[in-house]
Amino acid sequence: MLSRTQMERRRARFERKRKDLPHIEAFLDASDPYSHLLEAILPRFEARYKIHLTRHYVGPPDDSAAPERRALAAYAAIDAKRLAERMNIDVDLTPRQAVGDTAKADARLLELGHYQGGMLYYGGEWYWGLDRLHYLETRLAAIAARRDGAPSDVIFEPPIRPRGLMRTKVDLHWYLSFRSPYTAIAARRVAALANAYGATLRLRFVLPMVMRDLPVPKEKRRYIIHDAAREADRLGILFGRICDPVGRPVERGYAILHWAIQQGRGEEFAQTFLHHVWAEGVDAGSDKGLRRIVENAGLSWAEASAQLGNEDWRGVAEANRAEMVSYGVWGVPSFRVGETAVWGQDRLWVVEDLLRSAS
Repeated sequence: MLSRTQMERRRARFERKRKDLPHIEAFLDASDPYSHLLEAILPRFEARYKIHLTRHYVGPPDDSAAPERRALAAYAAIDAKRLAERMNIDVDLTPRQAVGDTAKADARLLELGHYQGGMLYYGGEWYWGLDRLHYLETRLAAIAARRDGAPSDVIFEPPIRPRGLMRTKVDLHWYLSFRSPYTAIAARRVAALANAYGATLRLRFVLPMVMRDLPVPKEKRRYIIHDAAREADRLGILFGRICDPVGRPVERGYAILHWAIQQGRGEEFAQTFLHHVWAEGVDAGSDKGLRRIVENAGLSWAEASAQLGNEDWRGVAEANRAEMVSYGVWGVPSFRVGETAVWGQDRLWVVEDLLRSAS
């Protein structure tokens, strides 16, 4: 379901049926800074491609899709401003009230299977703002929709690898969850970033949102898993054979991770666990599966399995969550250098900027 082959087949079927110009639908939320940033770039986007673009003005997402609404609004204002500066875009990001009735646009958004604004939709796939626009641009270029004389590059694409090597002695705090696909595809990259700058990587594991009684609607789950698969493919990371570790597998994994961190082997175990459950379909809830993970991380199963009855990790996970929230972020993966925290594997370039500044 998540493979590139299946994606390309779905796209090919859609294109065979298409009769007119590619029809792109933009869903914009007046209260969302990312929507303002996306809307500001749409004229440049339209100038590059032979498309028909429809703008829909939607209302804010339901509480189930934005369980920490105030924190999200505060963080989005900072993050969107950071992205606007990176892109050298002069735009007013101030949240505003919707003008007019959004009911029709909201219904269209729901009909197509999504839950928030700041999104582009084309041919069965969703693209979130500037961070995913490059996927849509690449797709349009592949069907010869680029206008004659238009630039051949994309408007923006988040960097993949560290840009340079510098030395620092700061800590890079990584707030992670074993149940997060975005954590899985960030694991090796955040380690490479820490190594490139000589930073000490501090693993701060937290319970998954659903294990903290925070809702995740089905539309959000569906988008996240497909988006993570698409990102993994771009980044050259194995992903897609999944055995969801929610519940007992996460708890067993954290018991061993807490011990492995004390042994100085936390990074190896975290990376190995995430790879096996998100890319190889290993059941970490079984002794057989967990033993395979432990031994592939270079640890002793006899010693690791002895930690499974230890509940000390719960207090650590809660302390990590409280620390994470105190810095204005509540989801994973998040990262912190000094007093600045950023959320999402899309923002590792911001983490690198922080490390460069520390250097």
